[in-house]
Amino acid sequence: MSGYCDVALPVPLDRVFTYAVNGEAPSAGSRVLVPFRSEKMAGVVTRVYEEAPTFETKPLLALLDREPIISDELMKLAVWIASYYLAPLGEVLRTMLPLMAEVRQRVLYRITEAGRQALYDGAVKGSSRRSRKSPEDQDAEYAILNRLEDGEAATFAALRRSAAATRELLTGMVRKKWLARETEAESRDARRLVRWAVLVPETRLPKLNENQQTILAELAGANGELPVAELKRLELPDSTLGTLVKRELVRIEERAAEFHLTGLGQGGRGKHTLNVAQQAAFDSITSAVVTGEFRPLLLHGVTGSGKTAVYLAAMRHALDWGQSAILLVPEIGLTPAMAAQLHAEFGPEVALLHSALTPEERAEQWHRIRRGEARIVVGTRSAIFAPVTKLGLIVVDEEHDSSYKQEEMPRYHARDVAVMRAKFCAATVVLGSATPSLESWHNSETGKYARIELHQRVNNRPLPEVELVDMRREFQETGQEQLFARALIEQTQQTLDRGEQAIILLNRRGYSFVVLCRACGEKLQCENCAISLTYHKPSISEDDRAHVGQRLECHYCGYKRTVPKICPNCESEHLYYLGAGSQQGEERLQEIFPGARIGRMDRDTVRGRHDMERLLMRLHSGEINLLVGTQMIAKGHDIHGVTLVGVVGADHALGLPDFRAAERVFQLLTQVSGRAGRGNLPGRVLVQTYHQDHYAIQTAAKHDFHAFVAREMKMRRWTHYPPFGSLANVLIQSPHLEEAAGWAAALGKWFAATPLDRIRVLGPAAAPISKIKRIYRFHLILKAEQRQSLSRTLRAALAHAEAIGIPRRNLIVDVDAVSLM
Repeated sequence: MSGYCDVALPVPLDRVFTYAVNGEAPSAGSRVLVPFRSEKMAGVVTRVYEEAPTFETKPLLALLDREPIISDELMKLAVWIASYYLAPLGEVLRTMLPLMAEVRQRVLYRITEAGRQALYDGAVKGSSRRSRKSPEDQDAEYAILNRLEDGEAATFAALRRSAAATRELLTGMVRKKWLARETEAESRDARRLVRWAVLVPETRLPKLNENQQTILAELAGANGELPVAELKRLELPDSTLGTLVKRELVRIEERAAEFHLTGLGQGGRGKHTLNVAQQAAFDSITSAVVTGEFRPLLLHGVTGSGKTAVYLAAMRHALDWGQSAILLVPEIGLTPAMAAQLHAEFGPEVALLHSALTPEERAEQWHRIRRGEARIVVGTRSAIFAPVTKLGLIVVDEEHDSSYKQEEMPRYHARDVAVMRAKFCAATVVLGSATPSLESWHNSETGKYARIELHQRVNNRPLPEVELVDMRREFQETGQEQLFARALIEQTQQTLDRGEQAIILLNRRGYSFVVLCRACGEKLQCENCAISLTYHKPSISEDDRAHVGQRLECHYCGYKRTVPKICPNCESEHLYYLGAGSQQGEERLQEIFPGARIGRMDRDTVRGRHDMERLLMRLHSGEINLLVGTQMIAKGHDIHGVTLVGVVGADHALGLPDFRAAERVFQLLTQVSGRAGRGNLPGRVLVQTYHQDHYAIQTAAKHDFHAFVAREMKMRRWTHYPPFGSLANVLIQSPHLEEAAGWAAALGKWFAATPLDRIRVLGPAAAPISKIKRIYRFHLILKAEQRQSLSRTLRAALAHAEAIGIPRRNLIVDVDAVSLM
């Protein structure tokens, strides 16, 4: 048929694009391959119609899905996200669909007419005296143009092999318009397949050599079949297996690869029996589920009160009613333990979705969910877009956690998206936390959410006793700055002597987070970001005790460099390392407790989900009895042998330029305190602090959430910060400082000259981190009494920015911003 369709593309433009349909018509919600500028891109159809537009259209290139893969409910949710967070619809839909593995994209370079002219005129080689480029670079440019002279496009890999191309050279040649950069896309089979060698039954074997007999014996000992990869360990030539296949003694089969959900077991804990309070919470949730109406619930339960058991029981009830359920956790590190519990309860009905999966694994899990093979989904924030059918229950565990806010386009908050998805599909949403966000707590106070309370720990276990250690007094008494207080060292030793486990929170990565020159005061900063480099000391190999891995690293852009012997500024040898991170904490603990079995949990030791699984298995088995780490250790882990928790340096966050600083410190202290005493033995917490009298520290020590909320809410009301107002952070960025500053000033003048409906504008000013990844950053903060007026003002600001030539990619609007850095 002929017709037209609107397609949402993953580009930073707030519009859809119209294409002509000359073959099989797509459906709204299906993916298509389309030409866009010099690229071929995959997009999602939002509308199909027959009326011809008033402008010329390009035709669709290919139909990737014969049926819609975005349901009407999810499309409605995508439109809401795009509208609420002022994000391009195509970017939202790309986030919803973890199917990039199904589209193969290649970047190609093609010579232009300007490039041919440069080649023919000898401009590349002949202008060496006038060019600032080295003769080697110019020769390489000439080689690249010569390689592409026949008009055929080539990939970077091909140009690197044949013409010694680098990405910098190609980028420069594109900028000079000697080359055109094109993107080619096509669909591909993303199924993960494993090749198996299968023994073919044979009554009479021909004469075989020793290698062939070895393979047949290996297969026979494994019930006649093994993955081909496992035969590699025999270290035999590949031709051996090939000969057996040719002689029809072995056949090769391709099978779907098995998905590793989790390596953690349940330790024989068995089914949970709900106590009276848990049963009441369960009844409140399930009574909402059976009504088939939208119900938002806030489950406020102290740490160790058994919220997870309530979640599992409620999800089982939803399944029994023929519905599906989604469980969100804030970080990938929490998925192994939660997936293990879900798998023990629901078996193969569980699917896992998060960014640590490979693109192929994510696509595989997504299709399992869409086919209805998995009705229970667990994952991080993106799992809220899982294509489940008959969704009856959404659970957002640790709903207060800032990890639910995406810090790139689209900047959605998974907790709020979960509430809206539940609303669109008439489901129940449960927001659970021991330290609810003030926004959610306010919603429960005003009646928007129903509140459920769990006041006691399971089996009436006491909350851990919290002791504050005044580090100012510690310094006065010892005369020196110590990383660990005497009381913490003493009680840790007693804990280890009793055969129990201890956890120490040191919420900084690396060894030292500032390297300073004592002679000139220069700090060693990242060359890409306005941030100090973190020193990572060499780790010591257990095999040869050799030092490996010494470096300075930026935790924002990943830039690494060697540690200089002298100051780059004044050439002084007096470099000083300030501040202690988790790596230094581990080293100090090894010196203090030489007999302890110490482990470390941070982004340097846990880089993937399998790393976390291995570490948790060692903790649960007791192989590790002293764990040090960043805030990763504070959330959700249920380790019954831990009786002591130490907190070091967590109160430094009180000095950050962020109105949520006190709330974050209170939440962190409460959450990490909750790791102690979850078994049969009571727990104890020691908090080292320089701000002993701060209300966030005092209320956390007393486990008094209500007192903290009363004090913090009063401050928020006075200053009109959320939840007593709406907030947005408008970020202007450019690789050129003058350009970013000019754009920020222009927007600031527009806000100053525009009548605003009870909106206060702070700025423009340099962002707290003024440069990240060589991009200069300025921002304005908008505080509004009414969300509708804030949204109207932001849309008008975006329209003005477009009118004065500020590219959309250089302007970030972060609605309900969590981080103002």
